[in-house]
Amino acid sequence: MFQEKARELGRLIGQSDEYKALKRAQDRLGAPEAGELRARLERLKQMDTAMKQRLSQGQEPSAAEAQAYQDLFATIEADPMYQGMISAQYNFDKLMAKVDQQIMEGIIAGASSPIITLS
Repeated sequence: MFQEKARELGRLIGQSDEYKALKRAQDRLGAPEAGELRARLERLKQMDTAMKQRLSQGQEPSAAEAQAYQDLFATIEADPMYQGMISAQYNFDKLMAKVDQQIMEGIIAGASSPIITLS
């Protein structure tokens, strides 16, 4: 029973405007014209990993490294495709938070109900 209800909930979420917008944004990010943005994101990830590794070893990043990171991040953040992805992800996360809240409310209501139903 739970699996069927969960599958139905998943189907409904998959049909939501928020999920469709997220999927479109992900598809745009995967398109060939987004190659430069993907390369920048990968470079930012590499810089972040390197900076974290240095910090864990007690080494501060140089001013030039920190500035390069900030500049790259600002470039990425200003990209309309990136902004669309962040907006779509935020809206989907908001939807999922509402779903989680409704599930929690259902659990609380079910736990306090003296009637047991399995259908």
